[in-house]
Amino acid sequence: MASLAILRLTARPATSTLFRPCAHSLRRAPAVAQSVSARSPFSSTSIQRSSGHEEETFEEFSARYEKEFDSVNDVFELQRNLNNAFAYDLVPSPGVVTAALKAARRVNDYPTAVRIFEGIKAKVENTQQYEEYLEELKPLREELGVLLKEELYPGNSDSPYHSS
Repeated sequence: MASLAILRLTARPATSTLFRPCAHSLRRAPAVAQSVSARSPFSSTSIQRSSGHEEETFEEFSARYEKEFDSVNDVFELQRNLNNAFAYDLVPSPGVVTAALKAARRVNDYPTAVRIFEGIKAKVENTQQYEEYLEELKPLREELGVLLKEELYPGNSDSPYHSS
């Protein structure tokens, strides 16, 4: 009896719903006479959809990240928010950096506080901008006891903005 079941399976046609062509995949290529606005299913550009931040101003960005850093409760959240903030093609405002430094202090993560300044150094265009950030954040750095990498390792000259 079991051999009859095997014969029935082998006698079935090879096509199944997994391999049947779908109706939408058999579309023909758009004719030349069609409208120019008709989109080809094989477009070389993709439609970019984001989560609603495509029209965000710098002030809205700063306010959003200050709020994010104010609600940080652990090191993972702090580092994730820092990665997200520094991923944009801009340098975070001093207000965002202040909130990030306070969050690093709150979760007791000194190395990340030092790395925040390394991130700023990497994002700014020149030494003068970096010095302006340092000058504006100097009182907070002194209050929190955060040293710069240059101060921790004075003999290290691999940084582009290192001053001897």
